[in-house]
Formats: sequence, structure tokens, C-alpha cells
Amino acid sequence: MNLRQVFVSVLMFGVAGLLLFMYLQAWIEEQHTESGEKLQQQIINQDFTLPPPGTPRRAAWSRSTPPGLRKHKMAMSGSRHWWNKADPFSVVAASLVSQLSDQQKMSESPLSRFRGVYLPPALHPLNKTFIKGGKWKDVDSAQEKRRSFLRDFCKKYNSRKKLQTHLMHLVSRIYVEDRHKVLYCEVPKAGCSNWKRVLMVLNGLAASAHNISHDDVHYGKHLRKLDSYDLKGIYTRLNMYTKTIFVRDPMERLVSAFRDKFEHPNSYYHPVFGKAIIKKYRQNANEEALKTGSGVKFKEFIQYLLDSHRPVGMDIHWEQVSKLCYPCLINYDFIGKFETLEEDANYFLQLVGAPAELKFPKFKDRHSSDERTSAEVVRQYLKELSKEERQLTYDFYYLDYLMFNYTSPIV
Repeated sequence: MNLRQVFVSVLMFGVAGLLLFMYLQAWIEEQHTESGEKLQQQIINQDFTLPPPGTPRRAAWSRSTPPGLRKHKMAMSGSRHWWNKADPFSVVAASLVSQLSDQQKMSESPLSRFRGVYLPPALHPLNKTFIKGGKWKDVDSAQEKRRSFLRDFCKKYNSRKKLQTHLMHLVSRIYVEDRHKVLYCEVPKAGCSNWKRVLMVLNGLAASAHNISHDDVHYGKHLRKLDSYDLKGIYTRLNMYTKTIFVRDPMERLVSAFRDKFEHPNSYYHPVFGKAIIKKYRQNANEEALKTGSGVKFKEFIQYLLDSHRPVGMDIHWEQVSKLCYPCLINYDFIGKFETLEEDANYFLQLVGAPAELKFPKFKDRHSSDERTSAEVVRQYLKELSKEERQLTYDFYYLDYLMFNYTSPIV
């Protein structure tokens, strides 16, 4: 064999090897992506094992288990306690970040870098250094009961399987205030607009919450979300900052969202959601309604909500809190409720050392002349639904009712 033949043979062997390498690399990436997407979808669907609906809680009542809630399993972080150990998460995060070359950081998608991470399961004791006197005794007692209730709930229905998912998805609704080390998970229709105002004041972006407009709150991009930080920054804040969530009775929150988005002029929800809802669920709809999407009825809205083949997707204003903030995966230090919003919020501000003059705003963000959505208002709207529709709507928010110990409605 002459030199030319040797060269050609080596060249062909090299080309074949390169093609084989490229094929294997593509196959591995495809398998990794498919498995990650399947896992992410499982988390988004929130598979939980729940007691049969009808289990007595505050009052004895019973009913049959709806088909949609059978054979569900809850996959959550393990129940080991980490606060007495060295913090392994920041160390691991720093190690992972340092191992990534600049080229890797630029070429990889943000989600791929956060696949298969574990959140710390520890529930830290509240730091009450700034609390003076006995003014907050009752609020503090209620807070500890809520924390304990949620922790016990998550432990009880924990399948003891470590959960792996995209960290970026889990923290995408969490706002960060670095000065006072606060993490706030946004739950729309539970005081979130005023909470964002408070965060802006805490961060030095405004002198008073009363001077911040609705557009500045929601469209100003003044506050950072936790998913905007790198891996080390996310883990550090999850471990070191005070994490809070404010929730609301699910039915009240749902009706409040409907009234806000569909009973008032809205340049987004009417053409995007309204038109699709009227087209699919209203028989003999007139041209004006189909064109503008205005005038959606509550019954039509509920039909959309319960439809597994919705013409448009979900929206954060009526998404379940369990899928917005993942309370069994992220251990919130403080659980506020809309029903006791003012006292809970002001107690929290004391906990984090906020300026004494800063109080949680009392004003209604929009449609201030409207009656607030109360239990009585909700009852009037539920009258528009059939008994089956009321039951299915409750089933839709069943997990939120359980997690935050809300009284089950009479359906």
C-alpha cells in the first residue's frame, strides 16, 4: 500500500468517525431533551395523591371522588431537615457554575442548565429580631399555625420521591427585593399589585406606595424575578431570604379575576380570551360579540376553565396557586391570607425590618367603585352554574383548598 492509499484510508476513517460521533451526540441530546420535557410536563401537571374529596376537615361533609382526582400521586422534595447542616446547595451551585466554560454558558439554553435540581426542604424558623412588644402576638400565632399546617400537609402526601424539574419554571413567579432580603411569590387577585408597590418602596425605587401607578407596577419592569439570576444567585436567595406567599379563598379569587378581566373594558382579555370563549361556548353568538370578545358570561368562563381542550391557554389570574408558587417544593417562611391582608402584611414588614413608616396600602388598585369580591358576591355568581359545574370548579381548586386550609364551599 503506497502513501497515497494510506492517506486516503486514514481520511475516510476520520470522516466516518466524525459522522458517527455527530450521530451519537444528536441521539443523546434528543433523548435528554425528551426525558426532560416529559419530566417538566409531569411537574406542570402537578400529580398529587389526595384523600378522597369528602374527607372531613372543618365540618363533616361527604361526596364521591371525581374521576379527575383518582390515582394521583404527589412528587415532592424529601422531608429531611437541612438547617442544622452546612448549606450544600450554594456550594454545589457555585461548583456547577464554575465548571461551565464561557462557551457552554453562551451555547446552552437557560432551561438546560437548571434541569434535574433539588430544592432545599428546610423550613427555617422566622427571624423575629425586629419584633417589639406583644402587639403581633395573635398574628404570629396564626402564622405559625399556617406554616405548620402546610408543612404537615406536604409531609403527609409526600410520596418520598425526590422531585427533579426545571428550577427556572419553579421560581418564575417569585419577585426579589435584595435590600431587605425578601422573596415574594406573586398570586394575582390576592393583593399582588400593592405588594409590588411595597417591594418597590423597600428597594428604594419609590418614596411611597401611593405614588406608583398601575402601569408602573405591572409593566414598568422595575423589579427583578428570581429566574433572572444565575444558579448560584437563585440558590443563595432561596436559602437566605425570607420567602412569602399571600393566598386567597380560591372561589373568591376566581370570581374576582372574572369581574376584573371580563366585566370591564380590557384590550387584552376581551380579544384574546373573550373572542375564543364566545366562539366555542355561546350558541348563535352575534357578530359584534364574536368580533370584540366583550360580554363573556360567568358560565361561559367556567366552561372554558373546565375544558381540557381550551381554545386558549391558562392565565395566571385564575391558575391554581399550587402551580404558580409550588408551596410543597419551595418552603415559604411566611403565609399571608387576603382575608387578613393588612395585619399579615404589616407584621411581615416588621419581620424583615422595613421602615416603621411603611404600611401596606389599603386602596383598591383598579375599579375602586366596585364592591369588593366577598363570599356573598361569590354566591351570586355560583347561582349561574349547575350543581355539576360548581362541583367541578371546586375540584379544579381542590388542592389549593387543602394546602391553605380553606373551608370547602357548599356546592
